[in-house]
Amino acid sequence: MGMLSIVLLVILILTVVISVPIITNKVDDNNNLNERLGYIKSLGLFGLVMGMLGQFIGLFAAFQIIETGMEISPALLAAGVRVSSITSIYGMIIFLVAYLIWFILKTLMARKL
Repeated sequence: MGMLSIVLLVILILTVVISVPIITNKVDDNNNLNERLGYIKSLGLFGLVMGMLGQFIGLFAAFQIIETGMEISPALLAAGVRVSSITSIYGMIIFLVAYLIWFILKTLMARKL
């Protein structure tokens, strides 16, 4: 979760850095700005993939414990699956935020130029 929070923080910082030239109409290099906008979308996708990987690692650990032959109740298993899906949900939220930011900045840039 900490790594996902760092990805979200980088996305937000990058958003501020990119949005200032767009809002103030001081766009010098359109290609450089398009490349930076792509970074926002790519970081969002990276957050999504990291969230999914976190869930798979959690499920892998849970299945290893079940494999040892311990008696696991269905409620305990359901709670473990619920906890392991938190990283996926957080990754999806990061992706949606990044994609929304990318779309808004891309639209603003198209209107300003």
